[in-house]
Amino acid sequence: MEVPTLAANQLVPINVKEQEFHKIMHIYEMAMVQVKDNLEDMKDNLSNFYKYDVINNINCRIKTPDSIIRKMKRKQYDLNYKNLIENVEDIAGIRVVCPFKSDINKVVDLLEKDPNLEILQKKDYISKPKKSGYSGYHIIAQTPVNIGDAFANVKTEIQIKTMAMDFWSSTEHKLKYKAKDKLSKADSKKMVKYAKIINKMDNEIAKIHKKYEKE
Repeated sequence: MEVPTLAANQLVPINVKEQEFHKIMHIYEMAMVQVKDNLEDMKDNLSNFYKYDVINNINCRIKTPDSIIRKMKRKQYDLNYKNLIENVEDIAGIRVVCPFKSDINKVVDLLEKDPNLEILQKKDYISKPKKSGYSGYHIIAQTPVNIGDAFANVKTEIQIKTMAMDFWSSTEHKLKYKAKDKLSKADSKKMVKYAKIINKMDNEIAKIHKKYEKE
């Protein structure tokens, strides 16, 4: 992403109190709003076609400065704007929640055909959940944002989950926050166990849905 007055190759240290930082965050917010608006249109079109809400709800957020810095330190990136722009892919995040597993494929197919999006990366944590038990389908995409005399291609992370997956991940996130980002070994095992139970439930509901969808 090329940002006005700040070339992407400049190794300028990050200062969250400077106007430059807020300018960059504003550009990410513009990208997030564009993608969310596209998804809202997609939500309406899918509902009209399938006669039910294929997308149950859409939420979005911009990563906080503290969270950005923590991630860069964890990944051992030098704290400069070049690394922020090139390597932190989830500054703008959108979560799409669907009722059924098959709905996730419907949304992914449409995102891949969206002329305003360039898919950079896909991460399937449904076929292969994380060790923590986390499931979901992640897409890193970029969209062109008008920044005056030019356009900047800005990255956005889109997470697509079922309501069951979203319940588990939201709950686990809250538990980790309470535990200062580290659950005990015993509690981590319990959460993996519950994730497997939820996944099994999701699969059984998907079978029932598939039967009636055919009819």
